[in-house]
Amino acid sequence: MKPAGAPAGVWVSASFFALSGALEIGLGIWEAPRPLAFWPVWEAVGRGLLHLLLAAGLWRRLALCRSIALVYSLAALVLYAVVLALAFAQAPVAFPASVVIKSLFEVPSCALLFPYLRSPTAAVLFPRPLLARRPSG
Repeated sequence: MKPAGAPAGVWVSASFFALSGALEIGLGIWEAPRPLAFWPVWEAVGRGLLHLLLAAGLWRRLALCRSIALVYSLAALVLYAVVLALAFAQAPVAFPASVVIKSLFEVPSCALLFPYLRSPTAAVLFPRPLLARRPSG
């Protein structure tokens, strides 16, 4: 359901990173050793907050956040391509459940988000500089 006044490109990209942040926190806490200790939870929350901050920046249409999201999408696709190559090569590597779950969410999303974020349409939707100068006078 599209929020009123927000173009589809803005709310879809912001929603992706907000969901990624929630998934990062949830999976990080789910995989943490029991009983839960402070540091694993802190690490999971920190990783998730980075996604949530990026989602907030995209929602505010910051150009820098569009660039970060673009790099993130490309890096995620390359990372999961390497993981898939290792899996197909039957490398003796154990993948945690969180890698499998996150890849099911991130690979298709990033495959769609990356070309969109590179498009001229996205450049128009995310025009705001991080630190805007106020007109003097």
